[in-house]
Amino acid sequence: MRQDQEDPYQRRSAQVYAAADRAAGSVASPRPVLYDAVLLDRDGTLIEDVPYNGDPEKVRPVPGARAALDRLRAAGLRLAVVTNQSGLARGYFTGEQMRAVHARVEELLGRFDAWLVCPHDDADGCDCRKPAPGLVYAAARELGTTPSRCVLVGDIGRDVGAAMAAGAAGVLVPTPVTRQEEVAAAGWVATDLPAAVAEILRRQQAVQPSTPPTEPVRTALVVRSDSAGDVLVTGPAIRAVAAGAERVVLLCGPRGRAAANLLPGVDEIIEHPLPWIDPAPGPVDPEAMRSLSARLGAVGADQAVVFTSFHQSALPLALLLRMAGINRIAAISDDYPGSLLDIRHRVPVGVPEPERALSLAAAAGHRLPDGDEPVLRLRRDAVPPRPADVGDPGYVVLHPGSAASSRACPPEVATRIVGALADAGHRVLVTGGPDERAVTARVAAAGGTDLGGRTDLAGLAAIVADASAVVVGNTGPAHLAAAAGVPVVSLFAPTVPFGQWGPYRVPTVRLGDAAAPCRDTRAASCPVPGHPCLSGVDPGDVVDALRTLAVSGGGGR
Repeated sequence: MRQDQEDPYQRRSAQVYAAADRAAGSVASPRPVLYDAVLLDRDGTLIEDVPYNGDPEKVRPVPGARAALDRLRAAGLRLAVVTNQSGLARGYFTGEQMRAVHARVEELLGRFDAWLVCPHDDADGCDCRKPAPGLVYAAARELGTTPSRCVLVGDIGRDVGAAMAAGAAGVLVPTPVTRQEEVAAAGWVATDLPAAVAEILRRQQAVQPSTPPTEPVRTALVVRSDSAGDVLVTGPAIRAVAAGAERVVLLCGPRGRAAANLLPGVDEIIEHPLPWIDPAPGPVDPEAMRSLSARLGAVGADQAVVFTSFHQSALPLALLLRMAGINRIAAISDDYPGSLLDIRHRVPVGVPEPERALSLAAAAGHRLPDGDEPVLRLRRDAVPPRPADVGDPGYVVLHPGSAASSRACPPEVATRIVGALADAGHRVLVTGGPDERAVTARVAAAGGTDLGGRTDLAGLAAIVADASAVVVGNTGPAHLAAAAGVPVVSLFAPTVPFGQWGPYRVPTVRLGDAAAPCRDTRAASCPVPGHPCLSGVDPGDVVDALRTLAVSGGGGR
């Protein structure tokens, strides 16, 4: 039976794919929020950085710290300090002196719900010294939450790295000692601690509807016309709309149809290319546009919510929707929409795409249902069994390709990565589409298993779900991994912002040159000879990244 012919309630009641539970963690909240805890680095973030300080009299809060922390407390967020203190291992101060410093910090800044300290030096090889994620995991346990519901604020790359490796959000507040490459690699940068707190609270509030729809929504039309990855990251927002509507119809393009088939909350799919969205569009066909408008009118939608990426316009489709007779239209638009939109929503630059879409759903009056975390998810009944011949779970998936060549890993680099992973004891599956078979065969020859062209998107989702980790660029399989809660080594080309398009709420280590000349160009083909953003990736760093993510060479996690 075709998906658009299925009974709507058969699809609506379909369970989400079981592997998605790994993404949400074991702690469910009856009230969906982005964060319920804020973790803070100590030196350089809360107080002025005095190297190896064991003297309470030298504690000086950074400007605005007390008022900012009190804003978090008033909002009901729990607070913890996560701090590297190698001075303990080096004998520069005692545990008693450190506790006296912490008592002075609380005297000046108020009480914290937990203090988590790494007492080790780099040479000790512990799993708690940032950028290892151990302190973040420990803080989440102490606070009764999960890392994905935490945001960590720090002043150097180690802080952001620890947050990402645990699946938490990381905010970098640079100081004069913060290196420029750390600023470039961070997905979220704030000018100071008060600004970081203001944005945390703004993002938290943005996904909560201020008012419900004025009338019941029987049928909602949601739109996401782009590639598979774009459709996948819109999934939480579509689930939010589905929670407040009896029926959800999704309009997508041909490149996103396979991903649309995997989304919970969708009752019917309309597939149609939109020439103002597609990267290689054909000419605008007036008859095709009239036909699309008539088809959309036949949906009988009470409301349309048009999801777009930050560089796309919703207004051409809004005009067609008006012509189709849809009276309530919501979209993000920086351009003046005239009478095309009933809800003109705006979002600051840098917000992750899933949250950007969730905030639009909230502006239209929709929120995720109780107990549904704002993570990517897949429908359980849409993902087939994993092929038996790929072996037991616990392998590493390497996906070198991308529909946009600027975001693909150079084959020679991918080949060296497979060799390094195999030498480290990892089983490696190399995946790719039918048009990537030559590349996957070349890459897998270094010590992996070639699966190029063997699966569709749903089959790839099944393989990814049983992986220990996925090594991939900014492309659809990274979002499949996020939907399954599988850690990602992100070979991220900086043509688009990492903070918007990086793997969402899943343990991640980012590799590649974040300050390469292609940064923020949105180029589909590499504009710089030699692909410098990824050509310099050291295969040994990929092996180290897996170790940081607690992925062992024996296939375990």
